[in-house]
Amino acid sequence: MPIATPEVYNEMLDRAKAGKFAYPAINVTSSQTLHAALRGFAEANSDGIIQISTGGAEFLGGQHNKDMVTGAVALAEFAHIVAAKYDINIALHTDHCPKDKLDGYVRPLLEISAERVARGENPLFQSHMWDGSAETLADNLAIGQELLAKAAAANIILEVEITPTGGEEDGVSHEINDELYTTVEDAVRTAEALGLGEKGRYLLAASFGNVHGVYKPGNVVLRPELLKDLQAGVAEKFGKASPFDFVFHGGSGSTQEEIATALENGVVKMNLDTDTQYAFTRPVADHMFKNYDGVLKVDGEVGKKSTYDPRTWGKLAEAGMAKRVVEACEALRSAGTHVK
Repeated sequence: MPIATPEVYNEMLDRAKAGKFAYPAINVTSSQTLHAALRGFAEANSDGIIQISTGGAEFLGGQHNKDMVTGAVALAEFAHIVAAKYDINIALHTDHCPKDKLDGYVRPLLEISAERVARGENPLFQSHMWDGSAETLADNLAIGQELLAKAAAANIILEVEITPTGGEEDGVSHEINDELYTTVEDAVRTAEALGLGEKGRYLLAASFGNVHGVYKPGNVVLRPELLKDLQAGVAEKFGKASPFDFVFHGGSGSTQEEIATALENGVVKMNLDTDTQYAFTRPVADHMFKNYDGVLKVDGEVGKKSTYDPRTWGKLAEAGMAKRVVEACEALRSAGTHVK
């Protein structure tokens, strides 16, 4: 089953941790970007993670009522059908969800999966993210405890962001400053509240200078070596080596050296959105500029149907995004790691 079962997803993450590689987590906003992500993973012979943010889910829900749960469920159900044609394993994940959107997004989705599991089925999503980075760490972890218990009961992995990532993501923004670095104390408090697996598995989005959005190399000071300090500090206190499965947020513009250091220190998932958005849109812009008199009815002419047919430029967009996904798999060392 290409949509990973809970057992397969856990195995995927374990193999990434042991092999020091990570899965690209690709944000999608439509059936077409879903296919682009699936195609990229398949062409790279890599398992992968496909995720839907609150804004993406709202968009998928349609502009008539903009219902996030409807959008997320619809795409997940679609993914369960079409992913069966791809010879790879895919985990479905929901991206950043702040406190004010929990009741309209993650909590209802957890309930849907709990009902599926009660019927003997697999959960609809394999993991969900709680983004409490705008809250105090105490409040963040308290909500994290509640959500982790619900997720574990539904065979779902929780992702938590304990300290701010700079920039803006779906309306949640943080300044780019010296507070973008998680401390060992933060990590210890996280382990005390959420455990180290005995209360349920979770992925940890720690901050090491990450910034969401677009930036050039050198504009942001990333310190992926900090992740090693967090692993060591918690390992010393709790006696468990390399205790965390880390997530790399805000990776656009990162150097290959920075990515390699993050992988060596326990990163198993890296989010990609900005780069894949551009890779999807760039071929469309190229097509429109080159064929403006075909896609537009200029000076009373009739245009050219074959150029404005959405399938024409849509195929170009899919290919462009798929290529960027392949590049991500190669950079994160997941290419060629799919085990049949």
